[in-house]
Amino acid sequence: MTAETPDTDKGQPGIGQAALFGLCPKCGSRTLFSGVVKFADRCRVCSLDLTRFNVGDGPAAFLTLIIGAIITGLALWLDSAFHPPLWVHALIWLPITTVAVLWGLRVSKAALLISEYRNKAREAGSREL
Repeated sequence: MTAETPDTDKGQPGIGQAALFGLCPKCGSRTLFSGVVKFADRCRVCSLDLTRFNVGDGPAAFLTLIIGAIITGLALWLDSAFHPPLWVHALIWLPITTVAVLWGLRVSKAALLISEYRNKAREAGSREL
């Protein structure tokens, strides 16, 4: 076993909990992110190299569709039920959409990175074991 591979799952939080709180997949410390949705290069506690994981743009594509559909449905419901002016829609839906996308990206990117770590995922065709 290398220092970069998981040796045990005992005592580690589940993927959902780790993703919600930005926990390192190796040591469980809250060191996964260095910004709102930017991963840290390394865990400050266990020095796990987080740059070797690539979650891609999958979370962004799914979030665009899912959050867009939810916000559109809610906005249409609000408009048909109460007929507010356009500025009220902007005041309500712009901040909600921004927060939902940022929070969703953070959680989904973390879940994918943690899954990659736990499943020892590698690039296709790589000879790394």
